[in-house]
Amino acid sequence: MDAIDRKILTVLQEDANIAVADLARAVGLSPTPCWKRVQKLEKSGVITGRVALVDPQKIGLGLTVFVSIETEDHSQGWLARFAQAVSAMPEVMDIYRMAGDVDYLLRVVVADTAAYDAFYQRLIAAAPLKKVTSRFAMERIKASSAYRVPEPASPR
Repeated sequence: MDAIDRKILTVLQEDANIAVADLARAVGLSPTPCWKRVQKLEKSGVITGRVALVDPQKIGLGLTVFVSIETEDHSQGWLARFAQAVSAMPEVMDIYRMAGDVDYLLRVVVADTAAYDAFYQRLIAAAPLKKVTSRFAMERIKASSAYRVPEPASPR
């Protein structure tokens, strides 16, 4: 990836609906070479998709819960079962395998505490868990889906 590819990624993360001509102008290319670069970034898996970002509050999903999970079973079989079950739950937005005192961290978005309780019941039935800790977000101060595209490391 060169500097132009990095500019393309930065602009597309701000507005994935930007017209190719406008994108090309923003990164200093003509439209055809710009579009070819976008296609190359998609084909190589750097761009993994294009989505509309939705405000969860405005669609009735006002509660974000961070769920810490500890397990006594660290086998591949347990992980496969857990990952498959939890990935299929639409309330789960992110799943991370962690280092430290917590094994997994989930970001769960639901309508309210009753909806979270229903989710929790399905979660504990999905796989044996040692400990589940729920932390309820009081306010979302920052949310971003855009990554800062780093410059390549300079040679020494």
